[in-house]
Amino acid sequence: MAKKPVCVSFDFENDRGYKYLMEAWDANPNFDFVFADVTPNEIQSNSIPRIKAVLTSKINSAKYTIVIIGKEANKRHKDYKEIGYRNWLNFEIARSKDNNNKLVAVKIDATYESPEEILGAGAKWAMSFTQANILKALNEA
Repeated sequence: MAKKPVCVSFDFENDRGYKYLMEAWDANPNFDFVFADVTPNEIQSNSIPRIKAVLTSKINSAKYTIVIIGKEANKRHKDYKEIGYRNWLNFEIARSKDNNNKLVAVKIDATYESPEEILGAGAKWAMSFTQANILKALNEA
């Protein structure tokens, strides 16, 4: 199976463990889960313009964006005015839409509030964080 170039959008402070789990699934030959993750490693900068540039570059090199929706996914970031969106997830979704990336929304829990930018964006949804649900949504995107 060919790997899909994917950028994973997630709340680094709260949900990075889920992203790491996806990386482990991809690395394990016993799992039917493949994607070429182009997500940047932790960005060592406090400069909002620098972070925006790195994220935009990685998003633009992908064809798919998987958005991991955790409990804080739509929480207002302290720097929201400078980011230009409610938080980094919303910024990443907006840039993904600008790049015509296919969107996959993955809810850790079905009751969590979705980021504003994903609503009405034509995303394929996985309403729980399981390998089967994520693969299904990614393949349908």
